[in-house]
Amino acid sequence: MSAKHVTTAEFETEVLQSDVPVVVDFWAIWCGPCKAIAPHVEAIANEYQGRAKAVKVNVDEEPELALRYGIQSIPTLLFFKDGKVQDMIVGVVPKQTIVQKLEALL
Repeated sequence: MSAKHVTTAEFETEVLQSDVPVVVDFWAIWCGPCKAIAPHVEAIANEYQGRAKAVKVNVDEEPELALRYGIQSIPTLLFFKDGKVQDMIVGVVPKQTIVQKLEALL
């Protein structure tokens, strides 16, 4: 299972109403560092299937979501639990860093 691309319309259902923690990857096609972190996000989507979710939001296609969450640089990962942002990572980090933040929410 890969990280689902979510739109503004789906965000409420997929992220805010999720019964498991969600990692949201804010990214754009032209962003080099976003390409570097994408394999980590995909791996987490697979490895945590059923226990957590990883989704992607393209900031060029969904600017209102980026604005709502104050995304100023990408990639930015927001960690949601119970409909609220619990943690965040800005920039490229090792997969283990993402896993540690996600594990703290499980």
